[in-house]
Amino acid sequence: MANYVTKESLFEIQSITNPILAPNEKEALYIRTQLNEKENNYNAHLFHIDLETGESTQWTYGNERVSSPQWSPDGKQVAFLVKRNEKQQLYILNSRGGEAQELTTLPNGVNSYLWSPCGEKLWITSTVKKGLGITEQEEKEEKKVPKAYVVDKMKYKADSVGLLPQERYSQIAKVDLATKEVSAFTEGDYSHSLQGISHDGKTLVIAVNRTENTDDIFRTPLFLVDVETKEEAVLIDEDGYYGGAEFSSDDRYIAFGGSDHTYKNATHGHVYIYDTETKTTQKLTEMLDVPVGDYAVADIQQGVDAPTVIWTENNDLYFQVSTEGDIRLYYATLEGAIYPASPENEHVYGYAVFKNGNRALITVSNPTFPGELFDFDITTGERKQLTTFNAEFLESTTLSTPEAISYTAKDGITVHGWIMKPAQYTEGEKYPFIVEVHGGPHTLYANTFFHEMQLLAAKGYGVLYVNPRGSHGYSQEFVDGVRGKYGEGDYEDIMAGVDYVLQHYAWIDESRLGITGGSYGGFMTNWVVGHTNRFKAAVTQRSISNWISFYGVSDIGYYFSEWQMLADMNDVEKLWHHSPLKYAANVETPLLILHSERDFRCPIEQAEQLYITLKRMGKEVGFVRFPECDHNLSRTGIPNLRLERLEQITGWFEKYL
Repeated sequence: MANYVTKESLFEIQSITNPILAPNEKEALYIRTQLNEKENNYNAHLFHIDLETGESTQWTYGNERVSSPQWSPDGKQVAFLVKRNEKQQLYILNSRGGEAQELTTLPNGVNSYLWSPCGEKLWITSTVKKGLGITEQEEKEEKKVPKAYVVDKMKYKADSVGLLPQERYSQIAKVDLATKEVSAFTEGDYSHSLQGISHDGKTLVIAVNRTENTDDIFRTPLFLVDVETKEEAVLIDEDGYYGGAEFSSDDRYIAFGGSDHTYKNATHGHVYIYDTETKTTQKLTEMLDVPVGDYAVADIQQGVDAPTVIWTENNDLYFQVSTEGDIRLYYATLEGAIYPASPENEHVYGYAVFKNGNRALITVSNPTFPGELFDFDITTGERKQLTTFNAEFLESTTLSTPEAISYTAKDGITVHGWIMKPAQYTEGEKYPFIVEVHGGPHTLYANTFFHEMQLLAAKGYGVLYVNPRGSHGYSQEFVDGVRGKYGEGDYEDIMAGVDYVLQHYAWIDESRLGITGGSYGGFMTNWVVGHTNRFKAAVTQRSISNWISFYGVSDIGYYFSEWQMLADMNDVEKLWHHSPLKYAANVETPLLILHSERDFRCPIEQAEQLYITLKRMGKEVGFVRFPECDHNLSRTGIPNLRLERLEQITGWFEKYL
């Protein structure tokens, strides 16, 4: 008897990420993450693979999450971060065996690190309280008493963090490998991050913003810092997001990723090259009208940490590009030649390139394949699968294979997406049908494995998921096409997709349509039910219902509204016009509202307003609150509550469809 995807399949599917090549290029590291049902958490363990024999060995065990593995420059040791006591610390493991030893015991732990190329020290970042040294312990209070939090800035809270710690700053220090001695490198009441290091070990790239109040500052300048003298030179100091600096093998060039502020947070990501000899910067990918980076949304991959860009020994480059539903590895030369290096119809979510540039280790997923590690010959296109952690799940489970579609929306633009048949599809039958809308909106649905979509198909639903205007992976004009116009062209794009599939797929039961989505997808779900009665059931998740209150309650509200709605509190008419709450009286679709109580991105008051308003109007509405969870419940939330969320979604659709 065939097995189908269940909500509990989340515990079977394993996430294989972060391939890291050894300096000898004969071995590598990667991380396997699993949901731990017994402990109701996530375990991430370090694995080693011999690339000549293909043999994998598990190197860490226990109820813990390992991250950021890096080989020492001579390949004899491996460093990683893990929280084994109270704080996350840096550990060193001999690559020929033995116990990992704790290198740091800092009072606030280690946030990130880089090996110095000499192999005798490591650069780290750690959080330090104002007035204390990096190794100094804060005074412990005898008794925990509640303390007032005095707010003096607009950027004072963040989703997944909560209220931002006051008078604490991320500082850079170096750790001597032999003595474990920690010595501070940066100072001042500003947060610093490590972005890169030169091959001669003489230059660090650090990011720091030394503005007193960053409420209206959307830049973190990158500096080249001389390790001996601490002298700084600006690498880039412009509005936007820049980081992930990599030096070419001869240290002449520095490649880094970034997106400027031309279209605010809708600007395409690019690769920039700084020439240390001419002191000039070029935008290497300027002619590429798709974004550099991985903007895919899914719910399986955990703790992915892919490089921004990788150099070969010949000064060519590799990086990821999100393009028309694919996340592909791209190749570029300094002269500006750019072309894809990996195939279509898949999601390359991790990569490590051999020095000669002809071969790579890649972690790859596609819509019916959760992801494994492959040895990829870039020149011939041949690949060898190195891990089979998900083989048992795939062999025993019947999946639905998404079919790519494209159609023309109302104003002539082409929209791309996928349709899935129910997993137990029988020719001639009619099936209920669910539309999924992604968040962002500047992300994309991709050719990657999505547990939630497969679960809906297994439950007997057809599924449609598309990339309406505002999605990444297409032109700059396309991704910018929603700003100031939420609920207009994007809404038309989604409804045109519904019309398209109803016209072309006779098995869809038009009288049993459902819609769901989270974040921006939750906004769109709310908007849809206020503007059409075509759907018989809807589930809105971590949604926005009222742009007026969102402005003041979201951790990003005051600037996100200005960037995305092109309106602030001086134009409440525009904010209200685009608010789904305004159209509550029109709602006739039974609506289930799901929301996390610790969501600071789209705070739960957005759900509360919508629920009480609809309930007061006598509408068919449900409301489920998830304690101790933030905006990322569906992807990285507490496992039992992820299951409960899926149970609530499928239960609502079962009831009304």
